[in-house]
Amino acid sequence: MTYTGDVQVGGPADVRELPGLTISKLAVGPFDNNAYLLRCTVTGSQLLIDAAAEADRLLALLGDGSAGELDTIVTTHQHGDHWQALEQVAKVTGAQTIAHPLDAPALPVTPSRTVEHGDTIAVGEIDLEVIHLRGHTPGSIALHYDGHLFTGDSLFPGGVGNTQKDPERFTQLYTDVVERLFDALPDETWFYPGHGKDSTLGTERPSLPEWKARGW
Repeated sequence: MTYTGDVQVGGPADVRELPGLTISKLAVGPFDNNAYLLRCTVTGSQLLIDAAAEADRLLALLGDGSAGELDTIVTTHQHGDHWQALEQVAKVTGAQTIAHPLDAPALPVTPSRTVEHGDTIAVGEIDLEVIHLRGHTPGSIALHYDGHLFTGDSLFPGGVGNTQKDPERFTQLYTDVVERLFDALPDETWFYPGHGKDSTLGTERPSLPEWKARGW
């Protein structure tokens, strides 16, 4: 089946098979959050990006354990709609939890590990690069692996994340998104946001001047 990234709350996950990595995207909760389960196809190790809501559906996504246990939960940022199921999923699975130190105090579970810009997080034989994108929250992070980018609420199709009409926060987020994503990664990089549909950097790149001019 062809991956589109179009998912609906209550509906099935959309699954993408990459060399060495399987990505399952699931929409959960009243705010239509995206949760992403990454599985190393060599070791079976699994990593969940944002245990946002509906712990039962997230746990069901893990399968019966034959595909590997959940080793890690990464929270992209501190906003409550991205961690409603974090405590329960972490308790059931025993997975380590990871976040940026600037957002960690707001989470219901003290992270097992905090990460900074440029660090890596392993899921089996796959290494995810941590990219700190300041502005939506102080400690928002994205994760990158080989042309696949998980952006939380820092980048969406059509613009950067909400900065509460604060010019300083917008300038910081816009600058980080341009310098650390658009200037650093190729156009074919596919990004997976915290809500809604996916896109590519190449699709969004022509709109960067418009985003800067409008200030959101």
